Amino acid sequence: MKSWGALTFSVLLVGCATAPMERTERLLNDHLFAAPSQRISVDDVFALSDDMKRYVRGEIAGQLRAKGPQQGLIDALYDKTQLKLEYDAEITRTASQTFAARAGNCLSLAIMTAAFAKQIGLTVRYQKVLVDDAWSRSGDMYFSSSHVNLTLGTIQRGRILDDSNAPMTIDFAPQEDIRGRRLRVVGEETIVAMYMNNRAAESLARGRVDDAYWWAREAIHADQRFLTAYNTLGVIYRHHGNLQEAERVLARVLELEPGNTDVMSNLALVFSDQGRVAESESLTRKVQQLQPYPPFHFFNLGMSAMREGDFRAAKDLFTKELDRDAYYHEFHFWLAAACLGLGETKEARAHIALAMENSATRKEHDLYAAKLDRLSSYRTQ
Repeated sequence: MKSWGALTFSVLLVGCATAPMERTERLLNDHLFAAPSQRISVDDVFALSDDMKRYVRGEIAGQLRAKGPQQGLIDALYDKTQLKLEYDAEITRTASQTFAARAGNCLSLAIMTAAFAKQIGLTVRYQKVLVDDAWSRSGDMYFSSSHVNLTLGTIQRGRILDDSNAPMTIDFAPQEDIRGRRLRVVGEETIVAMYMNNRAAESLARGRVDDAYWWAREAIHADQRFLTAYNTLGVIYRHHGNLQEAERVLARVLELEPGNTDVMSNLALVFSDQGRVAESESLTRKVQQLQPYPPFHFFNLGMSAMREGDFRAAKDLFTKELDRDAYYHEFHFWLAAACLGLGETKEARAHIALAMENSATRKEHDLYAAKLDRLSSYRTQ
């Protein structure tokens, strides 16, 4: 996932484990951290705001009656002529925050949809889509994100299912990306833990280490089987300088998942910080054996080539990374930069457009749009 021993990463939205974490409270150390700067409560995740309740009672009430609660809700939320939601991965939002912003990432949109569904009496089932995790980065941290969707159903009392009340699945990714993929049903407690873990990782990326701890703590309390939160907690301890606590958490996760390369990489960094060079190198070698070309491997080599002015090699390396993750905006952006260095303006323009199309936040979208406007003024090759 990195030049593998030098950088730190956390993980977002990964599925739950099959064995519970034991002695959870022994792994938490509240006294090491300042109080959180904001309210952190599981009660806020699915809570409906007054505006959301008015939206159900007023604006879409007729549509729910005419089309049925499932199709009526799906159209109300995701028809481009109605609520006009945008995808925005800058922060994971609660149901009410997503509705107010009219934007959210995959998990935020799932949470908001579930909140509305429960309000109008639908049943909700959450699924993790078993696809390869997508990777992104912020500074020296790398993040893995997996994908969730949900299925809405009506409460059945001896009725035969027909088209009007059969379960309907809502997904926030292009259908061609998930068609035929296997699903794993997860409980709502795992969804809450995913939300809390996302907020922990987002806080950590912004340098708010104390807040990150409290978010991770709530993720663990929400679902003790969600081992990703313990990995995040270990990263937080390391960033806070609590190396023994970091080692204890990460080693415990490895007892349950001895093949988890993400946790191995983080523990190797902890060993390195402690001066335990041989143990760190041993774990790093094991990671390299299990994962010879980790996420961002070719990207990092490509960046080195860019710094050396070898645009041809950089282009080849960025293309290799795109072969593994076709939709990550930063890969397209730097491939465009390499093409521009080679004088391939038309190809550079195409990749800037793809970077803009696949951007995860409004800020990134606007940045790429500005760069595309500049490139469009160049003479087409």
